[in-house]
Amino acid sequence: MCGIVGYSGPGNSVGPIIEGLSRLEYRGYDSAGICLKINDELQIIKKEGKLDNLKALINEQKPFSHTGIGHTRWATHGGVTTDNAHPHGNELFAVVHNGIIENAGTLKKELQAEGFVFKSQTDSEVFLVLLTKFYKQNNNTLQSIAKAFNTITGNSAFVIIEKASDKLYCLKRSAPLVVGDNKETREAFVSSDPFALIGFAPRIYFPQDAVICESIVTDIDVKINFYELDLSPSERYKFQSNAMTMDSTTKGPYEHFMLKEIHEQPSLIEKLAAYYIKNQGRQILDSLKSYRPTGWHLTACGTAWHAGLVIKNYLEQINRQSASVDIASEFRYKNPILNKGEIGLFISQSGETADTLACQELCKENGIQSFSIVNVEGSTLFRNCDQNFLIHAGVEIGVASTKAFSLQVLTGYLMSRAMEGTLDDPSLFKEIKLLSNRIGELCSNVESIKEVASEIYNKKGFIFTGRGKYFPIALEGALKLKEIAYVHAEGYAAGELKHGPIALIDEQIVNIAIVGPELFEKTISNIEEVKARKGVIVIVGPKGSSELEHLSDYYIGLDFEGLPNLSPLYVNVALQFLAYHIASLKGTDIDKPRNLAKSVTVE
Repeated sequence: MCGIVGYSGPGNSVGPIIEGLSRLEYRGYDSAGICLKINDELQIIKKEGKLDNLKALINEQKPFSHTGIGHTRWATHGGVTTDNAHPHGNELFAVVHNGIIENAGTLKKELQAEGFVFKSQTDSEVFLVLLTKFYKQNNNTLQSIAKAFNTITGNSAFVIIEKASDKLYCLKRSAPLVVGDNKETREAFVSSDPFALIGFAPRIYFPQDAVICESIVTDIDVKINFYELDLSPSERYKFQSNAMTMDSTTKGPYEHFMLKEIHEQPSLIEKLAAYYIKNQGRQILDSLKSYRPTGWHLTACGTAWHAGLVIKNYLEQINRQSASVDIASEFRYKNPILNKGEIGLFISQSGETADTLACQELCKENGIQSFSIVNVEGSTLFRNCDQNFLIHAGVEIGVASTKAFSLQVLTGYLMSRAMEGTLDDPSLFKEIKLLSNRIGELCSNVESIKEVASEIYNKKGFIFTGRGKYFPIALEGALKLKEIAYVHAEGYAAGELKHGPIALIDEQIVNIAIVGPELFEKTISNIEEVKARKGVIVIVGPKGSSELEHLSDYYIGLDFEGLPNLSPLYVNVALQFLAYHIASLKGTDIDKPRNLAKSVTVE
């Protein structure tokens, strides 16, 4: 959700902090701020609204500082105001915070009773006041950070700077945080996302929970120390080179990152298949051969949940293994029945989704082995699971997930085939190659989809329908449209229309009906019900069907031949294009939809 960037070094901290925050705008935010250490004072500049508002203030003041922290805030505790924007600071410290302090209300009352005054409505300021209180008692920054962190509850990440030095301090609990350094330039960095550090920090570290990181820059070196909360040295962190490139941060010839990421899918699909079937990932999949768990618990949120529904079909239809799919925020509170021999499979693009992480922890506590399908190596989910299946999608900047969904489903399919011992079946790679080619053809020939979008984009509502393996795609298609076009859209199993949704149908409601070769006649019957009530019919189905062309108002014909297992992915890309072009015609902020965040790191 919120973005954090910190810097300490010989240069001006303003540049890398603002650049880092700009890269994290896609995560969602409603205010932005920066704290700079200038002439042994902590100067805070912050403003509600877009980052451009903060940039304007900085351009007026033109500050120079060797040490600073910045933040883009998504309001949780307290409204969208300048006072509630981060950083929060006083005469001793400044802090930025992602997450929620669950016992903030109780702590705030206690601190106010002791005479401490608060400047904001945020829970984040509670940590600042605690830190200040303890420092005045012991005059030791590390001890005060540890004590303040031990006092609070909830999942959080904090970055702290102090008036007394140019050090950066940070620590976290079940929230994303990464530390970086550049030995050549003697610079230290911290961020909530390694994406912000591309081109700045060639070396990055992923600290585990409750590890205090202390970054020290001197005239000859940069050093990062890691401490447990008892201040003993810690080795609970992971180091890796920051191999990402600046290409990830640019849209290239595309108008939006979302469009770029849709177009990346053909090559990424082939690369992922080669990785798991022919290259380094083969050993990971081979470990699943003849794997027979007594059941699967698939858990995810949003688009990843829809991916889980498709993967459930593979596990049940191909492997004949029982699988349940739960929304993470429901699973963790329903007192699920968890038995030894079952596996929890957790699906997440970021690997930092709070509810999904809580479900993984619940399974771990109950002795259930946990697997992940995840995009971010080194993320919290990646570190916590027993086995990880990376989707290798690269950075996904568009808030509305596109390529990650396709690669999550494909990874689940490859896992299913690995359990069957059929990874070397020539038909497998042939179908994946064909999928890549068909999506590539879609990317090159979207005019017909754009024309459909131009005819329906002003309608008042959209009902997506599908049967069998296309039902999850109906859900995902509706989600994509509502995310970026801000229109009412719902996904239904086509057979459910008569059980309620058909009451909505009139001339202003569009039924986007997915028709696959399977259950063809039954799906057509459902469309006839909508047509009889004067609904607008858009059919996405097998090309060349005179019956579908006659039945529909608008017809998007696709070539399903040769895609018995992967056609849902093919159909979904067509719906991604449809949603994109409807949103484009409506003039919405496609890459950064209102009210949404890329990674939901709080409940």
